[in-house]
Amino acid sequence: MRAARITGVGRTELAEVPVPGPAPGTALVRTRRAGICGTDLEILHGTSAFVRDGRITFPHVFGHEWYGDVVAYADEPPPGAPRVGDSVVGRTMVPCGRCPACHAQRAQMCAQLSETGLYGLDGGAADYVRMPVHALTPLPAGFPEPAGALVEPAVSVVEAYTRARLAFDDRIAVVGTGTMGLLAVQFAAHHAARVDAVGIDEAGLELARRCGAAAVHHADAAPEGAYSLIVEASGAASAFTGALRLAERGARIAMVGVAQQPVTFHPGELSLQGLDILGIQHGVAHYDRTVALFRRGILDAAPLVGHTLPAEAVGEAFALLEEGRSGPPKILLDFTAERD
Repeated sequence: MRAARITGVGRTELAEVPVPGPAPGTALVRTRRAGICGTDLEILHGTSAFVRDGRITFPHVFGHEWYGDVVAYADEPPPGAPRVGDSVVGRTMVPCGRCPACHAQRAQMCAQLSETGLYGLDGGAADYVRMPVHALTPLPAGFPEPAGALVEPAVSVVEAYTRARLAFDDRIAVVGTGTMGLLAVQFAAHHAARVDAVGIDEAGLELARRCGAAAVHHADAAPEGAYSLIVEASGAASAFTGALRLAERGARIAMVGVAQQPVTFHPGELSLQGLDILGIQHGVAHYDRTVALFRRGILDAAPLVGHTLPAEAVGEAFALLEEGRSGPPKILLDFTAERD
C-alpha cells in the first residue's frame, strides 16, 4: 500500500509499505482523505515536542485528521460497532482505558496514551490504517465528503467551549483564522450573542466574516477589555498576552493553540482581573457530538478546504502549507484514486 511519510527534517515521500496485519480489537480502515496541519509541519521541521523527546522517529507515517471506510475486523466486532463498508473518522487520542486517569473519565491524562499519526499509532495518511475499534466514530450516510477530515480539529473547539461554559450572552473573540479558529467562529455564531475574529491574515479575516464573525480586527487594533470569552487558536506566543488585553474582568480565556515560545506577563493581572485561563488539550469525548454539528450545518467544512491533492503530491501539500495563506486554510491528501 501507499503511505505518506516524513523521512527526516524537511523530507517526505510516498512509500510502498505492507498493509497492516490484524491485531486483537482492531479494524482495518481504508483512508479516503487526510488533512495536514501545523502539527505535521512541526514534525517536518523537527521542532515538534514529540520529535524532541523521541516519541516520533523517522520515517513517520503522519495523519491525525482523516476518515475512511471500514474494510475488515481482526476479530468479532463488539455490538454497535460500525459495519464493514461504513464510513468512520479515527480519533487522535487513544487512551488505554485501564489507568487511574481513564477510570476517572480523564482520558486526555491517560498514562499510556497513544496518538494516531503522532506517537504510538501510524497515521491515516496511507491507503490503510489499523485502528482500535473503540477509537472509531461512525459517520452517517450522506455526511459531507470533506467534513470527515475536519472532525478531528473541531473536537478541540467543542472542548474549548464546553470547558469555558459558553453562554448565550457571551461576547467572544476568536484569535487566529486557521482551521480551528474558523471552526470556533462558526460554532460561536450559532450559540453566542456575538463573535469577532482577530488575526493578521487579511484573507483569513475575510473568511472569518463569511463564517459568521460580526466584525474582524487586526491583532494590533482589536478592542481591549471587550470580550467575556476569548478563544486563542493561533498558536502564536504573543497571542496569549493579546488575549489578556481583549478580556473584560472575569473573562475566560481558552488556549487551543500550542505556542512554543515564552512570553512575559504579570501574573497578578490574572488575580486582579479574575480571569480563568483554560488549557485545552483535545476533545476526545466529543467526536459524536461534533459529527452531529457538521451534519446539522452548524459547522461547515466546505469553505475551509483550500486544496485537495492526490496522495502522490505529499511534498507539494507541505510546500503549500509552508508558503502560508491566500485563502481557505485546510489542505487535504486524497487516497481514493489509483489504489493498488
